Amino acid sequence: MSDRNDGPDASHRRPDGVSDTTVEALGALSKALETTERARGHLYAFHQLTGTADLELDRAVELLREAGHADWAGRVQEEILGRNVIPGHWTFQIVESYNDTYYEPFKGLEKKARQDLAEGKDHLYEAELKEERRTTGHPHHTATPDDSAT
Repeated sequence: MSDRNDGPDASHRRPDGVSDTTVEALGALSKALETTERARGHLYAFHQLTGTADLELDRAVELLREAGHADWAGRVQEEILGRNVIPGHWTFQIVESYNDTYYEPFKGLEKKARQDLAEGKDHLYEAELKEERRTTGHPHHTATPDDSAT
Protein backbone atom coordinates (compact mmCIF):
# COMPACT_ATOMS: atom_id res chain seq x y z
CA MET A 1 0.00 0.00 0.00
CA SER A 2 2.16 2.84 -1.25
CA ASP A 3 -0.57 5.48 -1.53
CA ARG A 4 -2.42 6.57 1.62
CA ASN A 5 -5.71 6.44 -0.29
CA ASP A 6 -5.17 2.75 -0.98
CA GLY A 7 -5.86 1.76 2.59
CA PRO A 8 -5.94 2.78 6.23
CA ASP A 9 -4.06 5.78 7.56
CA ALA A 10 -0.64 5.24 9.13
CA SER A 11 -2.06 4.78 12.63
CA HIS A 12 -4.06 1.77 11.41
CA ARG A 13 -1.45 0.05 9.27
CA ARG A 14 0.19 -3.12 10.48
CA PRO A 15 3.82 -2.58 11.50
CA ASP A 16 6.43 -4.65 9.68
CA GLY A 17 6.91 -8.10 11.13
CA VAL A 18 3.54 -8.31 12.89
CA SER A 19 1.92 -11.63 11.97
CA ASP A 20 -1.68 -12.32 11.01
CA THR A 21 -2.08 -14.32 14.21
CA THR A 22 -0.79 -11.42 16.33
CA VAL A 23 -3.23 -9.02 14.66
CA GLU A 24 -6.04 -11.49 15.23
CA ALA A 25 -5.00 -12.00 18.88
CA LEU A 26 -4.88 -8.25 19.51
CA GLY A 27 -8.29 -7.96 17.85
CA ALA A 28 -9.69 -10.62 20.16
CA LEU A 29 -8.15 -8.90 23.18
CA SER A 30 -9.61 -5.58 22.06
CA LYS A 31 -13.04 -7.15 21.49
CA ALA A 32 -12.94 -8.63 24.99
CA LEU A 33 -12.08 -5.19 26.41
CA GLU A 34 -14.92 -3.61 24.42
CA THR A 35 -17.29 -6.20 25.89
CA THR A 36 -15.97 -5.29 29.33
CA GLU A 37 -16.67 -1.63 28.53
CA ARG A 38 -20.27 -2.59 27.79
CA ALA A 39 -20.50 -4.60 31.02
CA ARG A 40 -19.11 -1.60 32.90
CA GLY A 41 -21.80 0.58 31.34
CA HIS A 42 -24.45 -1.83 32.57
CA LEU A 43 -22.85 -1.74 36.00
CA TYR A 44 -23.12 2.06 36.02
CA ALA A 45 -26.76 1.75 34.90
CA PHE A 46 -27.36 -0.68 37.79
CA HIS A 47 -25.70 1.83 40.14
CA GLN A 48 -27.79 4.76 38.93
CA LEU A 49 -31.07 2.86 38.75
CA THR A 50 -30.63 1.44 42.24
CA GLY A 51 -29.77 4.89 43.58
CA THR A 52 -32.81 6.39 41.88
CA ALA A 53 -35.04 3.68 43.35
CA ASP A 54 -33.61 4.28 46.82
CA LEU A 55 -34.30 8.01 46.56
CA GLU A 56 -37.86 7.29 45.38
CA LEU A 57 -38.39 5.35 48.60
CA ASP A 58 -38.40 8.69 50.44
CA ARG A 59 -41.61 9.57 48.57
CA ALA A 60 -43.11 6.15 49.23
CA VAL A 61 -42.40 6.47 52.96
CA GLU A 62 -43.90 9.97 53.03
CA LEU A 63 -47.04 8.87 51.15
CA LEU A 64 -47.50 5.78 53.31
CA ARG A 65 -47.35 7.98 56.41
CA GLU A 66 -49.76 10.51 54.83
CA ALA A 67 -52.16 7.65 54.00
CA GLY A 68 -52.16 6.53 57.63
CA HIS A 69 -49.86 3.52 57.22
CA ALA A 70 -47.10 4.52 59.61
CA ASP A 71 -46.24 0.88 60.26
CA TRP A 72 -45.57 0.24 56.55
CA ALA A 73 -43.73 3.54 56.20
CA GLY A 74 -41.51 2.48 59.09
CA ARG A 75 -40.87 -0.95 57.62
CA VAL A 76 -39.87 0.46 54.23
CA GLN A 77 -37.64 3.06 55.88
CA GLU A 78 -35.95 0.62 58.25
CA GLU A 79 -35.74 -2.49 56.05
CA ILE A 80 -35.11 -1.18 52.52
CA LEU A 81 -34.17 2.53 52.45
CA GLY A 82 -30.37 2.78 52.35
CA ARG A 83 -29.94 -0.99 52.46
CA ASN A 84 -26.75 -2.62 51.20
CA VAL A 85 -27.32 -4.32 47.83
CA ILE A 86 -24.84 -7.04 48.77
CA PRO A 87 -23.33 -7.45 52.24
CA GLY A 88 -21.37 -4.34 53.17
CA HIS A 89 -21.76 -2.69 49.77
CA TRP A 90 -23.75 0.06 48.19
CA THR A 91 -23.61 0.13 44.41
CA PHE A 92 -20.87 2.79 44.28
CA GLN A 93 -18.60 0.40 46.19
CA ILE A 94 -19.31 -2.36 43.68
CA VAL A 95 -18.47 0.00 40.81
CA GLU A 96 -15.23 1.07 42.53
CA SER A 97 -14.22 -2.53 43.22
CA TYR A 98 -14.96 -3.56 39.64
CA ASN A 99 -12.94 -0.66 38.29
CA ASP A 100 -9.97 -1.25 40.58
CA THR A 101 -9.94 -5.05 40.55
CA TYR A 102 -10.88 -5.85 36.96
CA TYR A 103 -11.48 -2.98 34.53
CA GLU A 104 -8.35 -0.84 35.05
CA PRO A 105 -5.94 -3.82 35.06
CA PHE A 106 -7.61 -5.19 31.92
CA LYS A 107 -7.48 -1.82 30.17
CA GLY A 108 -3.81 -1.39 31.08
CA LEU A 109 -2.86 -4.89 29.94
CA GLU A 110 -4.59 -4.46 26.57
CA LYS A 111 -2.77 -1.17 25.98
CA LYS A 112 0.58 -2.67 26.98
CA ALA A 113 0.03 -5.63 24.64
CA ARG A 114 -0.64 -3.25 21.75
CA GLN A 115 2.45 -1.22 22.64
CA ASP A 116 4.71 -4.27 22.88
CA LEU A 117 3.32 -6.22 19.93
CA ALA A 118 2.10 -3.60 17.41
CA GLU A 119 3.78 -0.25 18.16
CA GLY A 120 0.69 0.78 20.14
CA LYS A 121 -1.58 0.75 17.11
CA ASP A 122 -5.24 0.17 17.83
CA HIS A 123 -7.91 -1.60 15.79
CA LEU A 124 -5.51 -3.19 13.30
CA TYR A 125 -7.80 -6.20 12.91
CA GLU A 126 -10.81 -4.00 12.14
CA ALA A 127 -8.82 -1.75 9.78
CA GLU A 128 -7.72 -4.78 7.79
CA LEU A 129 -11.25 -6.20 7.83
CA LYS A 130 -12.49 -2.87 6.44
CA GLU A 131 -9.96 -3.11 3.62
CA GLU A 132 -11.14 -6.61 2.75
CA ARG A 133 -14.79 -5.53 2.67
CA ARG A 134 -14.75 -2.09 1.06
CA THR A 135 -15.12 -1.39 -2.64
CA THR A 136 -12.14 0.70 -3.75
CA GLY A 137 -13.28 3.77 -5.64
CA HIS A 138 -16.86 3.72 -4.33
CA PRO A 139 -17.70 7.08 -2.72
CA HIS A 140 -19.18 5.41 0.36
CA HIS A 141 -16.32 2.93 0.79
CA THR A 142 -13.45 5.36 1.31
CA ALA A 143 -10.43 4.22 3.28
CA THR A 144 -10.35 7.21 5.63
CA PRO A 145 -12.66 10.11 6.58
CA ASP A 146 -10.38 12.53 4.74
CA ASP A 147 -11.09 10.70 1.47
CA SER A 148 -14.82 11.39 1.70
CA ALA A 149 -16.38 13.90 -0.66
CA THR A 150 -17.82 16.94 1.05
